[in-house]
Amino acid sequence: MKKWILLLTLCLSSFLSWAQNMNNEGLEKIFREFVDTLSGQAGAWEMVVNDQYIICITDESHNRMRIISPIVEVNRMTEEELLNCMKANFHTALDVKYAISDGVLWSAFIHPLKELSEDQVADALAQVYNAAVTFGSSYSSTDLFFPGNEKEKPEPPQKGNKKT
Repeated sequence: MKKWILLLTLCLSSFLSWAQNMNNEGLEKIFREFVDTLSGQAGAWEMVVNDQYIICITDESHNRMRIISPIVEVNRMTEEELLNCMKANFHTALDVKYAISDGVLWSAFIHPLKELSEDQVADALAQVYNAAVTFGSSYSSTDLFFPGNEKEKPEPPQKGNKKT
């Protein structure tokens, strides 16, 4: 009986993975529904959502996509902002992450293309947007967050000072 359940589970999961077959045409259809302006071409779109600039880049042959939004030049960030981004990546950024590339801080959603559903694309757009506009305040992509254990830690001993 356990073997049949395992076999059924494997078959069902294989079927569900075939059911989702996102491509550039599907992405563009979703973008046209949710964004204010859209330009570019299949696999390289630029869009605006509530005055926030967002880019989507795909590679169908390698089954990859990313939705990204520039936030700030890294040399304009404080150390505290950088630390807050790293904490947010663990607690409040959820499916998007704060990432640095070419001297710019970005909110980024990176995922295999074919496996995406329409709902996931719409959610990814919202999360990339939210992570960008909440930089400097809540650093969050949704209302959901995973709590941490942020207790004040004692200062480490100075080099050369041995406790006796």
